[in-house]
Amino acid sequence: MNQEEARQRIAALSDELEQHNYNYYILARPTISDYEFDMKLEELARLEKAFPEFLLPTSPTQRVGGGVTKEFKTVKHRYPMLSLANSYSKADIEDFITRIKKTIDDEVEFCCELKFDGLSISLQYEDGVLVRAVTRGDGTQGDDVTLNVKTIHTVPLKPHGDYPPFFEMRGEIVMPWKSFDKLNEECIRNGKSTFANPRNSAAGTLKLQKSSEVAKRHLENYDYYMMMDDLESRYSTHYESLMAAKRWGFNISEHIRICKTVDEIFDFINYWDVERHNLPFATDGIVLKVNSFAQQEALGFTAKSPKWAIAYKFKAEAVETELQSVDFQVGRHGTITPVANLSPVALAGTIVKRATLHNADFIKELDLHDGDMVYVEKGGEIIPKITSVNFDKRKEGSQPVAFTKVCPECGTTLVKNEAEAAWYCPNSMECPAQVKGRIEHFASRKAMDIESIGEGKIEMLYDNGLIKNIADLYNLKFNDLCGLAKELPVLDENGEPTEKTRIVRIQEKGARNILDALEKSKSVPFERVLFALGIRNVGEVVAKTIVEHYPNIDAIINASVEELSEIDTVGLVIAESVKTFFDEPHNMEIVNRLREVGLQFEQTKKEASDKEQVLEGLSFVVSGKFSIERDVLKKMIEDYGGKNVSSISSKTNYVVAGDNMGPEKKKKAESLGVPIIDEATFMEMIHQSQPEIAAAEQNRSTASETQLSLFE
Repeated sequence: MNQEEARQRIAALSDELEQHNYNYYILARPTISDYEFDMKLEELARLEKAFPEFLLPTSPTQRVGGGVTKEFKTVKHRYPMLSLANSYSKADIEDFITRIKKTIDDEVEFCCELKFDGLSISLQYEDGVLVRAVTRGDGTQGDDVTLNVKTIHTVPLKPHGDYPPFFEMRGEIVMPWKSFDKLNEECIRNGKSTFANPRNSAAGTLKLQKSSEVAKRHLENYDYYMMMDDLESRYSTHYESLMAAKRWGFNISEHIRICKTVDEIFDFINYWDVERHNLPFATDGIVLKVNSFAQQEALGFTAKSPKWAIAYKFKAEAVETELQSVDFQVGRHGTITPVANLSPVALAGTIVKRATLHNADFIKELDLHDGDMVYVEKGGEIIPKITSVNFDKRKEGSQPVAFTKVCPECGTTLVKNEAEAAWYCPNSMECPAQVKGRIEHFASRKAMDIESIGEGKIEMLYDNGLIKNIADLYNLKFNDLCGLAKELPVLDENGEPTEKTRIVRIQEKGARNILDALEKSKSVPFERVLFALGIRNVGEVVAKTIVEHYPNIDAIINASVEELSEIDTVGLVIAESVKTFFDEPHNMEIVNRLREVGLQFEQTKKEASDKEQVLEGLSFVVSGKFSIERDVLKKMIEDYGGKNVSSISSKTNYVVAGDNMGPEKKKKAESLGVPIIDEATFMEMIHQSQPEIAAAEQNRSTASETQLSLFE
């Protein structure tokens, strides 16, 4: 066989095998036997070995794996992967619909889908080829697991049809019950620990270093959302886009229903609350999405989730077990959380030994006594919690569970704010649990990402008097670290300590890794440093928002509560937390020490700083299709000092509208008096001077005031 004959045969076999894959895994209508398929696959593999120049990354032979990944590269998402708000009752769904109808005047229909219990994945396609598969991670960035995802037969390597040059599919990778049971049977035969549930085993499988091992576990992927620039100009509804993806070869669940009323939605929910037990994979609820893309765009997003979607979680499984004792844990802000120690019991795929009791009021409401038989559920199928007591089995003479009056770590008398349910340890500077908790938070991946310093090593450093606060980390020397050792308990698969112990010892390489990680952390951007400081109520999103308004630490320190509270998503409570933190002399001492060692306490200047910041202080909403990519247009806004926002409010300065602008956005902009400009007008703006822009804004403000006065 010459090269041209080999090329043609390889191409023909590849196309034929991909079609058979589609027939078998997506349509569930195979047209050849497994034996015939295997013979064709073997022929293709032989040809590719003989003519390696014709081996493509999209070849069906690549699904069996064989590559090795030593490190999963972190990749930033093109579109953020947000979480969904959860609901647990009909009232929650009714409230969700009511909130939507306050913004949308027209009829709203909902796309109801199964909520798969697996691992979220982003699949990116360029020019008809899968180029990248990325886990959700923290929503902003995730791990590149492309090599392993290619082994999943329900992920198209090459879609077919009228797909665009670039698009992204969001999906859920699951381990079917059949594969899960087979995996655990194999573990038992080999004397290994079994996996707790399909979700955990799917997540663990996707991080295996050998793709050939991933292929053996037979994961599946179900896609549930399409993303691309100007999606709404191509499809008018979410359902329409899913049906297009199905034609392109993607695995779209057949269990989708369009509903218009709460009753229709709950007919769907109630049906699947029973029938889910007959599905070949695990599902823990139903997802509701507003079907219209125009309406989705009008509704927008919160900092963490879309306002147009919600997850309804099925009622959690409950089991009965005995309360053995109650411990009291101390958080990094001093909050005391009671935790129940239980007789081990199987619940939703895991062995539960502990459950949260929230606070003193919760214990009182339960009327919880020592030795009670209690009912335990997994809140949202994740966190175990006690929901009630079996009073018929209460032991005679048992005493009510008493909430501790002193801190279990330092013995300080607890305090309680009238407006809150929680009790606190006020000894924030010296309480070991609070100090270690703050250091653990500071070093965590989402904060400073100081590798090699886990909970055990922080405890070791603290107990040896080497660190008493986060700034002390940067005083550590090689001789301080090398040789340190501590005995720690071995944790089980649920993260609970066992009777077994292990010795953690810092060797030479470990000491150097810690010092290298500390040095590397000095380049972590300002918004993450602000989050790492551990200010009460300031999470990742809030920290980033504050930094966008105040680009250096001194500006934040000098800002008043009123000024901070005016920032979107901040408000009075968070503003007071920020002010209280920086008013504390000890905290300021820590900040100054961190400044001295070189941490980033100001926002990095943008690459486009050479451009005149003519749009500074102005916010823009971009909607529709333009002569340039929408991402390019948004970058231009930022390059010239402006800010992109996702939804229109009274604080929005301009809407830049292209072809097929969402009608709901247009209606909202007009109702709020927000100017709508086209692409040409925007281009004229960025070539004006700052005084000209300021004058235009003043004229707009005056005109708006005149317009408002007509209605007073």
